[in-house]
Amino acid sequence: MKTQQSAGFSPSSASLGFRVLPLSDLMAAEVIGLDLSRPFDAATRDAVHHSFLRYQLLVFRDQKLTKPQQIAFTEQFGPLERHTKFNRGMDEFPLLHVVSNLNDAGKPSGAVKSTLWHTDKSFRPAPSMATILHAITMPPDGGDTVFANMYAAYEALPESEKTFLKGKRVVHSWELSRENIGRVLSDEEKRDAPPNAHPLARVHPETGRTSLFVGMHASHIEGMPFEEGRAKILDLEGHATKPEFTFRHSWRMGDLLMWDNRCLLHRADPNFDAATYPRVLHRTCLRGTPTH
Repeated sequence: MKTQQSAGFSPSSASLGFRVLPLSDLMAAEVIGLDLSRPFDAATRDAVHHSFLRYQLLVFRDQKLTKPQQIAFTEQFGPLERHTKFNRGMDEFPLLHVVSNLNDAGKPSGAVKSTLWHTDKSFRPAPSMATILHAITMPPDGGDTVFANMYAAYEALPESEKTFLKGKRVVHSWELSRENIGRVLSDEEKRDAPPNAHPLARVHPETGRTSLFVGMHASHIEGMPFEEGRAKILDLEGHATKPEFTFRHSWRMGDLLMWDNRCLLHRADPNFDAATYPRVLHRTCLRGTPTH
């Protein structure tokens, strides 16, 4: 299995005409000098993937992609993951989900979705590898996205807790996470996204590092009484989302973010006037691999 240091070895970004600048000691880097509307050559693609594994969150500045261009950019890193029935694109691009606070009349509704900690598509048999989120229309201030590093959270646990987590599997349920925000799924939606179990301490398939795998889709722990398992999940999430494990992204117009769902949690911060200002982003997701 590859280590973080060896995974995705590639030429330096400088030799390929772009820069990768760390944004914090914990995670995240901004990528300067790439036009994502143009396809990468193999060396550039490998260098971007290497930086993605190293920093977990990449921020590409000054992009202006159409829906087909965002889909084409995403597909350079693997097959796209389909969205749930509720989140599918409503036009000819069902694999691109429009994240928005707009109502059916196209006006700001006051509601902001995805404000609880989660990792995208964790209820799938092969949880999502990555999410790509592109800022289309943003409020003048706020509307941030906050990330929590599950590598760092796991590594900070005492050894006794790591021993307890070994071999434990957590059930991720789209149905439960929708109930947490007051929405009951239809039978068709339940069939479309049934629950799946994954390791609670998950080994990253490319870096070999271990992270916690929790978030709002996490329902219960197999082999434990339901309420006891729920309490443990919430305790771990509380630990993992402490300030020392988090990074806040303040959006600029044209930002495109690419993050690793296998080792990060994220949430939208409703820290803006959502009844006055629109917040619209385009989201694509990359399919991951089954967990072990």
